[in-house]
Order: sequence, then C-alpha cells, then structure tokens
Amino acid sequence: MSDKNRNKLPSNLPQLQNLIKRDPGSYRDEFMQQYRHYESNLQIFHLQPSTYTKTLDELVLFIAQVSQCYAEEVSDFPQHLQDLLRRHATVLDKTMRMTFCKALILLRNKSLIPATGVLELFFELFRCQDKLLRKTLYSYIVSDIKNVNFKHKNAKLNTTLQNFMYTMLKDNNAIAAKMSLSVMIELYRRNIWNDTKTVNVIATACFSKVTKILVTALKFFIGNEEGEKAESDSEDEYDKKKEKARKTSKELILGNRVAKKTKKRQKKLERALQAMKKFKKKHKSESFNVTALHLLHDPQDFSERLLKQLEATNERFEVKLMMIDLISRLIGIHGLFLLNFYPFVQRFLQPHQREVTRLLLYVAQASHDLVPPDVLESTVKCIANNFITDRNSGEVMAVGLNAVREICARCPLALSEDLLRDFVEYKTHRDKAVMMASRAVIALYRRVNPELLHKRDRGKPTDATVEQRNPQYGNLNTQQAVPGAEVLMDELDDDEDQAQAGDADKESKGGWDSCSEDEDDDDEDAWVDVQHSSDEEQTEDPVAGLSLDEKRKKAKDVSTNRILTQEDFRQIQHYQARKTTESTTTRKGKRKLMEVEDSENSDRLTLSTIENVHKKRAHDKESRLATVMAGRVGREKFAHGPQKMNPNASTTNKEKARGKNFMMVKHKLGKRKGGRSFRDKQVALTKALLRRQKKN
Repeated sequence: MSDKNRNKLPSNLPQLQNLIKRDPGSYRDEFMQQYRHYESNLQIFHLQPSTYTKTLDELVLFIAQVSQCYAEEVSDFPQHLQDLLRRHATVLDKTMRMTFCKALILLRNKSLIPATGVLELFFELFRCQDKLLRKTLYSYIVSDIKNVNFKHKNAKLNTTLQNFMYTMLKDNNAIAAKMSLSVMIELYRRNIWNDTKTVNVIATACFSKVTKILVTALKFFIGNEEGEKAESDSEDEYDKKKEKARKTSKELILGNRVAKKTKKRQKKLERALQAMKKFKKKHKSESFNVTALHLLHDPQDFSERLLKQLEATNERFEVKLMMIDLISRLIGIHGLFLLNFYPFVQRFLQPHQREVTRLLLYVAQASHDLVPPDVLESTVKCIANNFITDRNSGEVMAVGLNAVREICARCPLALSEDLLRDFVEYKTHRDKAVMMASRAVIALYRRVNPELLHKRDRGKPTDATVEQRNPQYGNLNTQQAVPGAEVLMDELDDDEDQAQAGDADKESKGGWDSCSEDEDDDDEDAWVDVQHSSDEEQTEDPVAGLSLDEKRKKAKDVSTNRILTQEDFRQIQHYQARKTTESTTTRKGKRKLMEVEDSENSDRLTLSTIENVHKKRAHDKESRLATVMAGRVGREKFAHGPQKMNPNASTTNKEKARGKNFMMVKHKLGKRKGGRSFRDKQVALTKALLRRQKKN
C-alpha cells in the first residue's frame, strides 16, 4: 500500500476496520493509535455525560467490530461501557446510550464477555425513558437466552437470571418490572423457561399493586396464547386423529350396508353416528395448555390470596373479571375448596349485569363434584330466581338454563328434585330457546341421575342408563375393569376353548395308547362332538341376555386376562357408543330417544355453551330488504293475472283508469249496475224479457 493511502487510515475508520479483519497483525499500531484516541475522548466524556460526541460514538463501534482481533488489548473495553451505563444510564444522550448497548451486544455475540453481567445490566436499563431502547433490549435478551439454551439447558445461568428477575419484579420502576415480566412470559411461551420456578415467579406478579403488571400476569394464566400455540404445534396429530375418527365412522356405515334397508335401521345408524361423535368430543385430549396452572406450588393458598385481593380491590370491572376467571379455573382444575367464592359471584348474577354470561361461565368452571351440594344449590337457586322466570325474555331464560346445565354436569347433586321438576316443565315452552335448553337439562339427568326425573321424562332405558349409578357426594366411581370390555368375551372364550381342546388332545392321545383294539362301539361314539343348532347360531350382540353383574364379571375377566390392542379399544368404543342409543326393552313404543347436542364434560368451557340460544334472530329493515333483493336476482318480474304477449301494445280504458286520480273517475263509479235500486232492476228485467219475446 502506498504512503498516500496509509496516511488516510486514521481518519477513515471503515477502511481501517476492513483491513484489520483481513490482516490484524499488520495494522496493530494503527489500532492502538485509535484505542488511545478512544481513551482520551472517554475521559472528556465523563465530564459531560449528557452531551453527544460523534467521535466517541464512531470509535466505540469501531473497537467493538474488531475487538476479536485484539482481545488482550481491549480487555478493559467492556468494563468501560458497563460502568458508563450503570453510572449515567438515565442522563446519557439516547443516541450515545444506544451506541454503548450495541457495542456490548457485539461483544456478547463474539463471546468476549459473559452473559450474566450483560443481561443483568440490560434489565436495569429498562428503567430508562427510552421506548426504542427497551424494545431493542427486550428482543436481544430473549434471543440471547434462547441461543444459550439451544443445545442444552444452562441451569446455572437460568437460575441466576431468574433470581435477578424476581428482584426486578419488585422494582419501584413499574416499566422495568413490566418489561422483566414480559421477558419471562415470552421465554415460557417459547418453551425455553417452562419450569416450575418461572411459573411461580410470574404468579407473584398477580399480587402487584401496578395494574399493568397485574393484568399481564393474569393474561398469562388465562390468555389464549397457550391454546393457539398448542394447536399450531399439534396440527399433524390433529389430522391423524381426524382421519382415524373418519375411519371409525366409515366402519359403522359399511357395517349397515347389508340386510334390508328400513327406516328403523337407518335411524339406528344415525343415532350411533351421533353418539360416536359425542363420545369422541367428550373424551378428547385437552385443547389448550394448562401446564402453567398445574405448575403452581400451592394453588389453594394462591387462590385464597387472590380472592382476598379481589374482595378488597378497586380495579376496573374488566380486571375483576380476569381475576374471577383465574380463580374459577384454579378451582375447577385442581378441585379446590373455596366456599367464599360462590356467594361473592352471586352478587353479580343479574340479567342486567354487564358481561353476565361470562360470570355464569366462571361459576360453571368453578364447579366440581367435590364442592358441597348445598353451596352450589344456593347458586343454582340464585340463577333460577333471577333468570329462569316468566317475567324475563326467552333468551335470558335460555341462558340461565344453559348455565344450570353446565353446573350440574360437573356437580349433579347441586340441583334438588323439586327445582329440577320446575325446569322440566319448560320443555313445552312457547319459546324455542327455552324449550331446547330445558330438554338439554332433561337429557343430562337422563344420563347422570335419572331417578330425579319423573317417570314420563326418563325416556326409554338403555344399557348405558342401566349401568349408571346414582351419584353420591364423596363417592368416587372407580372402575375395576375397562367399561365395555365384555364385548370381547367371545374372543377370550375362543382362546380358552382352544387351550382346553389342546389339553383334551393330550389326554385323548394317552387314552388311545392305553386302550385295546376290541372296545365297543359305544366307547367310540363318546368321542364324537355333536353341535347343536343353538351353538351354530350367532347373535348380533355377543352380550345380549346377560345381567349387569355378569357383564361386569366378564369385563373384569377380559381386562385381567388379556392385553388389549388398539383394535380392541376401537371395538369397545363402538359398543359403548351403541349402548347410549339402543333400548333395553323390545316393545315398540312411540316415545323417541331425546337427541340434544350438549357439551358438558368438555375440557374447556366457552361462551357458546352458555349463549347457545336456539332461536333465529329477528331481521331489521335493512337485512330484510337485502334478503328480498337477493331473492329477486335471476327471477322474472312478478305480476298478477295474464300478461300481454306484446309489451308495446296499447292498454284499455279500464287499465288506464287504475293510474288516474280518484276524483277523475269518481263520477263514473255511480253509474255501475251494482248501484241500481230494486225497482230499476225490475224495470230493466221487464224490458229485457219483452225484447226477447218480440224476437221469438
């Protein structure tokens, strides 16, 4: 290189940076010259840290870019930047502060400084009133922690940072605490910090006095982000399950294609398909991620503290709703006992209350079979008195009945027999929404506790209702076998028969060896197996005719004596779905099985289950007009009577009179024959008869 170009290097930092990266050893002197220049400018900058210095700005970025080439020479450089930011972070010029942060990010990306000190410093910089800086640091912190834990979890770093963030959540600066909480939530959503400690640190933010921090923590536990993530991560699994469900439904259809086609068999097939659809819906896996709620150390204490805070808070009604939602989910998921929660919510259960459907939803979420029935019974009575009365509209009554149905689906003992009989009377209500909601309650209790219903409302008994036991408080319905496994008992009997036949062959072989050849024919006839006609016939249902105790015994034998395969479970699933539609009696009755689509026992309640009002909404004038105009498209013009063959032909006087003013044709209306008196008619008739007589 010529001397002319070499002399320009001190003033041309980009060119010097390029040359140093190509050959660091040849340009060590030039770099040291710039580094001493940086140190002198840094001392001047300490005198006035709030001013912007362009020279120092360029030198800091230059040294950070080539620091990997002279690691020993710049060993003090990262400490200089960290000390500047710690001492003068709030008074620094925003451009200089961003430059120092970018330099530290470059040094961290080159692995020249440890992550702990830099990330802790960046968390402290969240206190600065610089939105762009906070956004930049937030993105970098998340990406850096993700890269550190990419191959394997760095437990030491994670523990150190989590402890530091726990202290940051208690910081006096609300913005810094909010940003620290957002970082932890983002790391949890990306499955980087999805451990118990992270969740419990976030849970402490639910008791913050800062509304933004409180709302952010509540949204973490009750928001839809986890559910969306779980759905996006399991698209392949969902497609496989959907394909499998399609195959099982197809098997039912193919099994019904033989024999005579009758309406009875077709209706039976439709009920079986609908029961299969409900069975799959009730027994599907969780559709949203509740891992965070399961990782809480002490959910009972957490919910009690949250309820105490709710009763004393002065936050907006939307924040109170979020707190109620979180408490109800904790009660439902963990089966907690929080008896003060239900009277607190009852105060808001009024038809005119804002977001009352959500409150009804939260009451249903907080119901489970371990809650004392008298506690929930008071809540059900409150809903019945305020919603399910004739003074309210049909929609209000339907919403109340739907809410009662969801509560009783999780705690059947919450509804007394007298109150249930009152709800059943609405099955013939004039409003369709009320009628459908009442029938949904009947369908629920036909399955969970038919003894509370009147005999005429129980419907035809099915195998499923016969096997159903009346619920009792505190009595867990434990199973000693796979329900419905008795359908596989024929295969088990075949295996036993084959084993017995094998033993019989061995015994018969020994018997033939010991026998003489001069035996009688009667002994030979004893070895002949005679099959009766009853053995050759095979019934359609392998468990038909068995009592309930025999079925349970057979199911226990099948469950304990063989390993069930996926095909066996599929056959059991078909059999269980068929039991909900087939009647135990053989008599022909006119009463049909009630088919009401219900969503109880679902994994997560939605507002559609409460607001499921079966009623066609009334159209306003604009929507009716739009419907009318849409129906006229492609249709001939509507007109009364026969139309003209030639639309350009002239019209008659009668047709012209229709478009005239009434006063123009009024004088002609009195001359009509219909207005004549009886005497005029007699005279006219006499004249007509005389004329006819003269003609003859």
